[in-house]
Amino acid sequence: MSIRPDIHSQTKKTIYNVYTFFKTLANCKDKPELADYFRQSQERTAEACVVSLRTVQRICHESKVTGNREEPLCVGSSNDLKFQSPRKKYSREKSVTELDDFDNEVVRRVVHSFYDKDETWVNQNHTRGRIWQNEENTEGLKVPTGKGSRLIVCHAGSPSFGFIKESKLIFRCNSGDKDYHSQMNATIFESWFSQMLLNLEEPSIIVMDNASYHSSLAENYPKSNSRKADVQQWLRDKNIDFSPVETLDELREKVKLSIPRGKKYKLDELTFEMGHEVVRLPPYHCQYNPIELIWAQIKGRVAEKNSTFKIADVEKLVHKEIDAVTSNDWAKCGEHCVKIQEEDYVKAGLRDEILEPIILTINPDESSSSEDEDDSED
Repeated sequence: MSIRPDIHSQTKKTIYNVYTFFKTLANCKDKPELADYFRQSQERTAEACVVSLRTVQRICHESKVTGNREEPLCVGSSNDLKFQSPRKKYSREKSVTELDDFDNEVVRRVVHSFYDKDETWVNQNHTRGRIWQNEENTEGLKVPTGKGSRLIVCHAGSPSFGFIKESKLIFRCNSGDKDYHSQMNATIFESWFSQMLLNLEEPSIIVMDNASYHSSLAENYPKSNSRKADVQQWLRDKNIDFSPVETLDELREKVKLSIPRGKKYKLDELTFEMGHEVVRLPPYHCQYNPIELIWAQIKGRVAEKNSTFKIADVEKLVHKEIDAVTSNDWAKCGEHCVKIQEEDYVKAGLRDEILEPIILTINPDESSSSEDEDDSED
């Protein structure tokens, strides 16, 4: 495959001037030997300019299209010639600006998934989006650069009775760690969760998302990077027969077959043993959990009152604003979440009615043969 390079307009003018000069020589009656040699003007131009014949032909064609004079006497008058220079082609991705309600809902849920936790965080320099300062930047609230240290806040509550007593957990992230999720691991969360269950005064349904540290399995299975010896030992412990000559891939298949379809989570089992039940939210549906709105309310109040930007003061503010959440606040958040669920339920029903059913043929060869038989009978 040949690649045709683009040529600058000035180069095109030069090549075209050479072509018109050779064409002039081809019409020279005084020197018939020259006229005979330059009669093939385009070929001679290609040789003289060290370009392909196709390039000369394209330039000549462009000259006709742009209205250049065809007389060979235009040699030297390059300022009158008109050619186009190649323009740089930009490959830009088109921004998505027009989305229907369904796509908007998906995007919103994906964004919410980044904040889809039973805990929240508050930065040391957390403040309002807009603050007053004079033009000289000498008066008004001065916010330090960066986000500063970070607090992780973990709690549980309900519109029925507010925050659960003695279940508030607030601790500081290690300095230099940008990802706060790495600070909240399964060990910390399970310890807090077990204590929270002890503080429940009546059988309860606990709404929880599927964060990794919420979802430790009740039984550990060999991972994809487990060694062959570890997989073999796991199979022995489960009294699953295998051959010593079987490959690691074959052993993994035996592990997959032994894993139950319904996952059993460690926290769910613990909750059930203590007389409660866990209901896990679908992915990207944190808006169904009232505590998400409570966290937004608390963080907004902390942002309004944070004026020192000291982590100790921010921590005091977080404690104060959590304790200031009223039963009315919880009731409003609960009603809002119920309203969202009802609206989504209606939307889901409408989508089912609008979407056409998709029919898949399980055995296309068999169906085709039967149709052929029917056709032959006709």
